[in-house]
Amino acid sequence: SQAVNADAFVEFRVLGKGGFGEVCACQRRATGKMYANKRLNKKRLKKRKGYEAALVEKRILARVHSRFIVSLACAFQTKTDLCLVMTIMNGGDLRYHIYNVDEENPGFAEPRAVFYTAQILLGREHLHQHRIGYR
Repeated sequence: SQAVNADAFVEFRVLGKGGFGEVCACQRRATGKMYANKRLNKKRLKKRKGYEAALVEKRILARVHSRFIVSLACAFQTKTDLCLVMTIMNGGDLRYHIYNVDEENPGFAEPRAVFYTAQILLGREHLHQHRIGYR
């Protein structure tokens, strides 16, 4: 449990954007391991009263250890951002697979839908076992 700051990571491309900031792929300089860095802009958090939600998300991610849910590797802040460094899940999010893999035929076959649904349910079950009701 060493103190970590932004200098410990090299940032790569943006993986996604949201209302409070963006998620970038990053690499830990010391180990070469890849992570996802969720940078939450402090000004946006303050303006939209999102500080409490960000802290709740940090506490949840720190408590959860499941193959089906990203977990928190570390957290730090810069002058402008709160940063949650999480395990990276390669392959894109579910929305990407539904709409972008085959733009002519959005969606996927039932066996694949069952597979993804099972993963979601296992992740939710893990949260419920830790008495976490999320969204």
